[in-house]
Amino acid sequence: MTGDAYVTRLRKALKIGGHAIMATFALDGPEKCSGLPVMRYDATRLAQALGFGFKLLRSQPNDHATPWGSQQRFQFSAFQRVG
Repeated sequence: MTGDAYVTRLRKALKIGGHAIMATFALDGPEKCSGLPVMRYDATRLAQALGFGFKLLRSQPNDHATPWGSQQRFQFSAFQRVG
């Protein structure tokens, strides 16, 4: 599924006034996960990817310790669906 398909489904599923919390790999996070390339975002880029109709409420970076003892940086962002 492409990024556009995810946004389309989110628009259909989330009512006006509803909230979505999204976790993504941060810009300085890993380039691959389980050997596959990943998309990396900061709050601004994620808001741009979602486009009109989503208001960024809050964002927060998170450092995740993997079972192998390394760190992976994630970005959590909260959005509200607006009309």
